[in-house]
Amino acid sequence: MRTIIHADLDAFYASVEQLDHPELRGKPVAVGGSPEGRGVVAAASYEARAFGVRSAMPMSRAVRLCPELVRVSPRFGRYGEVSRAVMAVFRALTPLVEPLSMDEAYLDVTGWVADGAEPEALARELKREVREKTGLTLSCGVGTSKSVAKIASDMRKPDGLVVVASGTEAAFLAPLPVRALWGIGPKTEQGLVRAGVRTIEELAACGDAQAQRLLGSNGLFLRDMARGTDPREVITEHERKSIGAETTFAKDLPDGPELRRVLRETADEVGRRMRKAGARCSTVALKLRYSYFKTVTRQQTLAAPTDDTAVIASVAEQLLESVVGPGDMFRLLGIQCSKLVDEGGVQGVLWEPLHAED
Repeated sequence: MRTIIHADLDAFYASVEQLDHPELRGKPVAVGGSPEGRGVVAAASYEARAFGVRSAMPMSRAVRLCPELVRVSPRFGRYGEVSRAVMAVFRALTPLVEPLSMDEAYLDVTGWVADGAEPEALARELKREVREKTGLTLSCGVGTSKSVAKIASDMRKPDGLVVVASGTEAAFLAPLPVRALWGIGPKTEQGLVRAGVRTIEELAACGDAQAQRLLGSNGLFLRDMARGTDPREVITEHERKSIGAETTFAKDLPDGPELRRVLRETADEVGRRMRKAGARCSTVALKLRYSYFKTVTRQQTLAAPTDDTAVIASVAEQLLESVVGPGDMFRLLGIQCSKLVDEGGVQGVLWEPLHAED
């Protein structure tokens, strides 16, 4: 039987800002872009959440909800520094760590438990070490699977700790809404509710045919997860599938010198990130969001992988020219490079563009 901890830093970006700037402690803080520039909330302190401020919310709405809100521009370099320190604490406990983002990870501590350690004691030690090394609070969920541990870590935030003992998984999950289950988003939840399936217990009671009818090819997996069965292992290495960057404009832009300048700067940033990662891409994609919020993407495959900024910019510009029309106004531009290969495994070949793909 496995023992997995899901560790999640509380309001990470906002907590780092309150840690570094004591005058912000106890105040409603939102990390993100300017409300005048269509900024969004990247993270909100618990003081701000009390007013209804949430991540991904337009900053202008957040300010309306909480007039005393303190907005802080993000410092991703600093957040990365703190994240690395936290991940080092995790890996000091076990090498079996699967980071999900800068502020959360799964840890497989089965070996410790097999040697006689108590799961709750391990989680408490993890929380203590993170607080001692970084000054931040960590919420932990402990269970026999990833899904149970993740749900448990959300139960008593901030600074929470919930342990779900082996054999109690189904009872723990039963009363929760189906949306609490990994893999069930808002649209899927709506379909389940229309079918009379509102709780995880009701999903767990579904037979094979009903689960597949309601949830398609993932039906049996999600139904079994509702019963407390989740065979997914902690994976210590993930293949990076893409590298990209995007910019939301302070005001809508037409095609012209300013839009082309942003495109080149974005290509330069993507190229820099790829070279830093030691990767090259075989596909370049352009993402554009119109002023009326419609989003389109176009991509082009290369004859040979590249990390050359000039190549990325040239392909992105060709894709832009294939999309823009008279009077078009845009609010966002992004470039994404995918089908990555390690730099050392690539043979140098001349680049030739192929036809654009939708």
